[in-house]
Amino acid sequence: MIKYSNTLACTGTLIGLSTCHLGLAWAQDIPTGSAEPGPRAGGKLERVEILGKQSSDNDLRRRAQTAKQIYGREELDKYGDANVADVLKRLPGVSMQGNAPRMRGLGSGYTLILINGDPAPPGFALDQLDPAQVERIEVTKGPTANQSAQAVAGAINIILKDAPKVSQRDLRLSSGYTLDRPTASGSFTLGEKWAGISVSLPISLFEWRGGNTTTVLRNTPGLDGSASLAQQRGEQFYFGHGINLGPRLNWKLSDDETLTWQSFLQKGNWNNRSTYQNQVLTGTPVLEDDASFQGGWQNVRSNLQWVNHFSASERVELKAGMSSSMGSFDGKTLRLGATQRKTLADNADLSLTQAGNYSRLLNDAHSLTVGWDLEWRQRDERRNVTENGVPQTVEFEGQPFSARIERQALFIQDEWEINKKWSAYVGLRSEQIVTRSQGVAAPLSNSSNVVTPMLHVNYKFDASARDLVRASITRSYKAPDLSALLARPSVSSLFTDTSKTNAELSPDRVGNPALLPELATGLDIALENYLPAGGIVSVGLFYRQVNDLIRSVTSLQNVAWSGVPRWVSTPVNFSRAMTRGLELEVKGRAGELLPGLVDTKLPLNLRGSINIYQSSVEALPGPNNRLDGQQPWSGNFGFDYRFTTLPMTLGGSLAFTPGYVTQQSSSQWLDQSRNRSLDMFAQWVFNRKISARLSANNLLPVETESQTLTSDGYFGNTLRTGRSSFNLGVEIKL
Repeated sequence: MIKYSNTLACTGTLIGLSTCHLGLAWAQDIPTGSAEPGPRAGGKLERVEILGKQSSDNDLRRRAQTAKQIYGREELDKYGDANVADVLKRLPGVSMQGNAPRMRGLGSGYTLILINGDPAPPGFALDQLDPAQVERIEVTKGPTANQSAQAVAGAINIILKDAPKVSQRDLRLSSGYTLDRPTASGSFTLGEKWAGISVSLPISLFEWRGGNTTTVLRNTPGLDGSASLAQQRGEQFYFGHGINLGPRLNWKLSDDETLTWQSFLQKGNWNNRSTYQNQVLTGTPVLEDDASFQGGWQNVRSNLQWVNHFSASERVELKAGMSSSMGSFDGKTLRLGATQRKTLADNADLSLTQAGNYSRLLNDAHSLTVGWDLEWRQRDERRNVTENGVPQTVEFEGQPFSARIERQALFIQDEWEINKKWSAYVGLRSEQIVTRSQGVAAPLSNSSNVVTPMLHVNYKFDASARDLVRASITRSYKAPDLSALLARPSVSSLFTDTSKTNAELSPDRVGNPALLPELATGLDIALENYLPAGGIVSVGLFYRQVNDLIRSVTSLQNVAWSGVPRWVSTPVNFSRAMTRGLELEVKGRAGELLPGLVDTKLPLNLRGSINIYQSSVEALPGPNNRLDGQQPWSGNFGFDYRFTTLPMTLGGSLAFTPGYVTQQSSSQWLDQSRNRSLDMFAQWVFNRKISARLSANNLLPVETESQTLTSDGYFGNTLRTGRSSFNLGVEIKL
């Protein structure tokens, strides 16, 4: 089986990724490529021992200074997933919207994605990351000072594999089927170690194919401005392929000094096709055209990290990185077999980062860390759109638009072991964020400063820490995406004739350079019970007060790209909001969770979670004035059974969310149907070097429905049916 890394936080980069923060306390760090260090004067011997050994996920979770859930290789490999996005959808309290993870029912922008402790860069996609290159996933419920405070709902930290401490030759091959024909993917990791130098060269090749069926019933103003009704049945087909390459070098300069370098290159191509069958019911409706789009992307990242333990109580870490992400696409829509609209577009993201920290053990009770975090990032976009060969918006077509963000952060934190039962984490982080947007008009800039104090407290009922209470009070924020700052219009795909007005349900869209970050104050309380045989039962409560909530607002406006008023959707700092919830989690052996009902020797593991959410937006009337996309509750249940007479394990997982209604504005609301995802797997272990997995995702897919309605009686209703996917994979240790 794959050897676990001996460090809590590895360094490395994938898909333009930053290097990691090597832990909250210097005592947790074990120099890469070295034997475990001996005792240090005044050090936390318990922490070093635990991390030097291959502790279980629950052991690491129980000893963490802040509330977190940890999922290692067993969870990553269980279903033979081809990408990390499929792993995340089965984790307690995590749901997926497309390929973006959501925590606590909140949108993707509220969930911070970290790679080795640093924010994931632009262009990072979880569905393009192979689980074989991940050591573990950590899900935290509150921010910490040494990481970005953009974690209103929480953070998902993906810890990549470190360079090996022994020679490594790992080969994984898999084939999947969703639609049309099988797909193939594979990864190979080559690792070597010579004296103080460890090198690793992972390479992955992947492809995907899929599709879904939609039925759209649309009641909107038609071509003549009068009410119309039409139904479109659509078939969407998508496919693509890519390659990842990520060389890594760990160099032990001395017993206390290490240098790490890693670069990454990813390149790929994608294709999307859509066709429709139309049925006009009344009036002269506008209809979605058939479409064909294809494009490509490329991500390059290189970073360097230096760590030095100057003494038994002092540690310094410096790191710097550069990443470049580029993408382009061209596409066309077809009407009656002829090209209607052509789009050519490209974008480029460039970022530079530099960070560092100094840690010192003040005594046996305090571990103090101070540091800084600098980032400069710019996005440039260019787009040409023509309608029947004529530029759609003459003033904007082909013109470059750019947005820039500069972020400087200072932080200080103290991990305080008060006594055997009480411990505390106190942190303060100050971030200055400067944004700048430029297009055909004069450049616009905005500056804000966010100060985020954090307090996490743990209480252990006994020395074994099998029962403990965690509580935290934090401030966090959500910065607007750079794309939301670009004041370039995007014309409605249904109402492409800008000489006429469009409909509220199909607005034009434009960014807002004046957006401010959302600021949230949060309270978290959790009771965790760690069972003797390795199980866990957890109950948690959370509350968030959000100021300067960002929401897209649609209104009828006079615009520069049309001689008539158009409906336009623009993100604005809309209102204040509140969200709160209850989170229940249980995991362990069936005999331990259900004593007296199940034989304690039965090799059956159970896991489940139920999450209940409530939220309200102050500026909107109730009762459904919830935050965008936040379901009232969600459930996740799973099992795995290890056969005693066969080298096989069988398991499954079911995730479910109910239907709900969201009041999006004073005149518009969204009605979402229930959703369900059923996954199954079977694993065979032939010997220590060869194993195989057969898995099925989204078995028995359900038809989901979403309906947007306006106060004037217009609506758009979409029924969507996905497909099941199957995968067979083999892992070989050479």
